[in-house]
Amino acid sequence: MPDMIKVSAQSLTTAVAGAIAGVVRDHGRADVQAIGASAVNQAVKAIAIAHGYLEDDRLDIYCLPAFVEVEIGGQERTAIRFAVEVLAEEGDDDEYDDDWEDEEDEDDDVPEDEGEDE
Repeated sequence: MPDMIKVSAQSLTTAVAGAIAGVVRDHGRADVQAIGASAVNQAVKAIAIAHGYLEDDRLDIYCLPAFVEVEIGGQERTAIRFAVEVLAEEGDDDEYDDDWEDEEDEDDDVPEDEGEDE
């Protein structure tokens, strides 16, 4: 499992994004952790930037946030941890590709004047 990418309020988003993209390329996933609103803000922006970096590699990512308890200096703190994972490689035929567009809408079978109040 790759190391945790820890983000602070002072972290440079492009540097964190590069780290996220590199770990995702190597391991298929990355864990990003932040404590505090400003750090979480930087982490979210970095994940968005990493998404752009990984488009060149035809990788689409998503993230799952979770609250975690961490110990810092002998004190328990609540952090937000983002599990960043590859959704699918663009162009892959997966079970969700446009399937919903091929299904007929149930309302298409009902004549236009039926069901209307006069």
